[in-house]
This record gives sequence, structure tokens and C-alpha cells, in this order.
Amino acid sequence: MRAYESMIVFDVTVDAQTIQVALDRALETIRNNGGTPGAIDRWGKRPLAYEINKRKEGYYVLVEFNGVNETVSELDRILTLSDEVLRFKVLRRNERASRVTAKA
Repeated sequence: MRAYESMIVFDVTVDAQTIQVALDRALETIRNNGGTPGAIDRWGKRPLAYEINKRKEGYYVLVEFNGVNETVSELDRILTLSDEVLRFKVLRRNERASRVTAKA
């Protein structure tokens, strides 16, 4: 399994409960497809670098997880279909850099 992280930007016009439901759905997708969720860092409301769908703010959440290719593919599919998500990006974490940081 490889280490990944996903930055998800939610629409701020939806309520907090709807954002939580969408986030729970993403975490359940990770679990059901051979992955294990890790740290979840809620950054909260932040201004966007540019407007997306006439929105100037987004609710940012960083999710770390371990998984396989199928995990990432299914998470990508679920987040693409979610109306609450403005943008998202899944990146593979550099394992070598995190080992060096952990030793320092």
C-alpha cells in the first residue's frame, strides 16, 4: 500500500452537516476499497485563488490515507460525482521525504 493525501475543497454554501456526510462517504469509500484513512485536517473556510462556479471561498479538508490504485480510482469517482465538492486533488505522498522528516 502507498501513502496518499487528498485536498478536498467543499462548497461553503452548503451546511456543515452536508459537508460531513460527503466527507464520511469519501472515508467509507477508502475503507471499502482496501485503504485505511489516516489524519484528517480541517482547514476551514479559505479564499480560493480564483473563482470556481462563481464561488470565492471554499471549505478545505486534507485527508491522508494508505491505499492501492483501486482505492484512488474509486475515491476520484466518488468525489467527481459529489455536488458538494468544488475541487479535489489526490497526490501520492513522498515516502522518502516523510522518513527523513521523521528522523530529524
